[in-house]
Amino acid sequence: MSLRVSFELDDNDLTHFRLIMREARKAAARKAPEDIVAAAEDLLQDIGNAGTPGFIQDRIDKLRLLMRMLADLDWRLPHQEAGRVLNALAYFTEPDDLIPDHIPGLGFLDDAIMVELVVRELEHEIEAYRDFCDLRERDASANRASWLAERRDELQARMRQRREQSRRESDGRADWRLFD
Repeated sequence: MSLRVSFELDDNDLTHFRLIMREARKAAARKAPEDIVAAAEDLLQDIGNAGTPGFIQDRIDKLRLLMRMLADLDWRLPHQEAGRVLNALAYFTEPDDLIPDHIPGLGFLDDAIMVELVVRELEHEIEAYRDFCDLRERDASANRASWLAERRDELQARMRQRREQSRRESDGRADWRLFD
């Protein structure tokens, strides 16, 4: 038997998560990118070994995707976008988060909420990367390197355009974004 639980985050809740993310970003600014990634990898390994609740498993996959995006040498995520992904991972590398992770059943709830907010914030980066991976998987031609570079540049340009369009369209409405 499964049970679906849903709830709505109001503006105060989103402000709270935004402040938490801002503090995590400040802490991350003092760390090297490879240290942030290593800490996130350690966390994911610990979570995977801790018998986590099912509602966390999907979010773990989303975090792994973000980490693959950073590490993918073919994708070569531009510096600004790589910084956004690193800022997203920063929250998950902080040992003291909103709900201590060791509390059975609930310890990862704040992490799951933050993953959902981060994935929403980085939707265009994730979509472009998934499209790039699909294209890369389908083409194995001799000119693969130059072909991939062209597709990568096109998809990253689309990613930036869509993110900017989303910002323009959201002006005047409640702001749920985590990153300034």
